[in-house]
Amino acid sequence: MIDKANAVNTALERSTKLAPGHAIDLRTFKRDRSVLVVRRDAETFTVVQDGFSKARHRTDAKGLRKLLKSLIKAEFPRSNKVRLYTLNKSEAAERLGSFGGSQ
Repeated sequence: MIDKANAVNTALERSTKLAPGHAIDLRTFKRDRSVLVVRRDAETFTVVQDGFSKARHRTDAKGLRKLLKSLIKAEFPRSNKVRLYTLNKSEAAERLGSFGGSQ
């Protein structure tokens, strides 16, 4: 569990260290809403929003900060703590598949 105020910086720091195909999963305390960040290659990320609204975004490393900031604000409005999980390649593919196919 990390503070919501540090969630963007922590997620960015960990996402730069991910291998292609691996992911980080940000969830609420109750685990009912999530933001999944999957590293596609050296510069491309797929971000899956699954909570109040469901959406899939593709961005580069530069746009990731702004996108994460807005998604965390939208999905975790009353949360003070955020759960952060690191997923390996098979777990990330499974989560992407459960959202409606990989992109």
